[in-house]
Amino acid sequence: MRSKATCDAKVTPFWATRTPGLAQIAPASYWQGMSQTLHDRLLIIDFGSQVTQLIARRLRELNVYCEIHPFQSVTDAFLDTFAPKAVILSGGPASVIDDGSPRPPEKVFRLGVPILGICYGQQVMMHMLGGRVERGHGTAEFGRAYVSPSQQRIDLLTGWFLEEREQVWMSHGDHVSQIAPGFEVYGTSPNAPFAITADLERQFYAVQFHPEVHHTPNGKTLYENFVRSAGFKGDWTMAAYREEAIRLIREQVGDKQVICGLSGGVDSSVAAVLIHEAIGDQLTCVFVDHGLLRLNEADEVVTMFRDHYNIPLIHADEADLFLGELEGISDPEEKRKTIGRLFIDVFQKYAGEIEGAEFLAQGTLYPDVIESVSFSGGPSVTIKSHHNVGGLPEKMGLKLVEPLRELFKDEVRALGHELGLPASFIGRHPFPGPGLAIRCPGEITRDKLEILRKADAVYIDQIRKHGLYDEIWQAFVAILPVRTVGVMGDGRTYDYACALRAVTSVDGMTADYYPFSHEFLGETATRIINEVKGINRVTYDVTSKPPGTIEWE
Repeated sequence: MRSKATCDAKVTPFWATRTPGLAQIAPASYWQGMSQTLHDRLLIIDFGSQVTQLIARRLRELNVYCEIHPFQSVTDAFLDTFAPKAVILSGGPASVIDDGSPRPPEKVFRLGVPILGICYGQQVMMHMLGGRVERGHGTAEFGRAYVSPSQQRIDLLTGWFLEEREQVWMSHGDHVSQIAPGFEVYGTSPNAPFAITADLERQFYAVQFHPEVHHTPNGKTLYENFVRSAGFKGDWTMAAYREEAIRLIREQVGDKQVICGLSGGVDSSVAAVLIHEAIGDQLTCVFVDHGLLRLNEADEVVTMFRDHYNIPLIHADEADLFLGELEGISDPEEKRKTIGRLFIDVFQKYAGEIEGAEFLAQGTLYPDVIESVSFSGGPSVTIKSHHNVGGLPEKMGLKLVEPLRELFKDEVRALGHELGLPASFIGRHPFPGPGLAIRCPGEITRDKLEILRKADAVYIDQIRKHGLYDEIWQAFVAILPVRTVGVMGDGRTYDYACALRAVTSVDGMTADYYPFSHEFLGETATRIINEVKGINRVTYDVTSKPPGTIEWE
């Protein structure tokens, strides 16, 4: 649902930092004290945009330390303590015209530091500093637009307008109709006459578009110019994050025991190795084999962690429990919630066997949080539940350790490299916690899961043989809840159809389907049908994200 101001929506605040090529972050509740650093700090005030985290990503790519805080938490006292070197005002779904709409404290404009307002951030800046914002009246812009420069060029736009205009991404219904005193116009679009404005004396900058998104191709340059003008040295590195994260894990855990929910995927594995480096044998991993894993995956995970990393590991074979509870369930949300509940039950069971266990570690990532939780007070909706998001029931008596909660997948991989995990493992495609359950739309049966495992193995083997694995963000097979008529030999078949899925992405927030050749698809379909009993029809999913999700459920 599109709001009258923007189509943005956001979840929870997060702590953000950066390293070469990637980034780190953590919720304030977990990483208290992380901000007590000698690094220059940039404050992002969050007004509810779903893409606020992408602002942090662009800054982390520049090795700039930043923190995102929700507007309601940014008080005068907070500003005094935080002492930002620069401030960015995010987008958001509200309208500054409405009573009670979000505002930053007025003090932010008296700090004497550079400020950049984005979309709603521009509008609230204009509104508070003496300009005017009005509702649509035919000037709304959603999607791709083009900004043209004014006659005067400013340092913020160095590297911009090398051609006649710049492509940007707009998402606004309200628009600035009068700029605040002291501001001048430095860029316009057909429906945004004040697309780029600035008060150079105060170093206040405001843009109506979103420079952080992929569809503003030159947006990173704008952020680079902004942080350079603010005097940031770009000295926040992965090594610094690793050191700080280990220190904070030790402070949080003390001498208590931690159990880690290990799925065998990159996320939980990196979390486990990081925590193990921090607290050693105080960590016990619990690998839950829920019967929804890929072919031979359980053996591979157990071997790697027990033999290679020497991390205490409990192999919990709970396939009968999970598959029994999932029997007859077709609704995707009910599947996810059932799996989440059972994970909690299993962890509670094994936690009771570990003396002194007070913490549960999980490999929760930020995209999971975004899709699961609505921003406080905002209009966003839950897209899908994630089994590892939302905290723990009080009865469990464990506190969460989630060192990756605010990281994106590529950032986790970079951290894995820093921790010395093998490149072959770090480069594995993402695999969801609920496993094959969400690649089996409709009712789950053991027979369908076995068919799916074999088909997926053939598909991935094809991708590897053609040298495409590392070009693809994620690839898998989904078995469809339909049977189709086929002809094999001289006989009639009535078997399942399956869908191949392969996407390219940077962080999992958006994705495009991978453009396989017809030859590849034909060859793969032939192999699956010939080698996997139970499938007689193969399709290829060409849906991007959005509007679809990467997974099928």
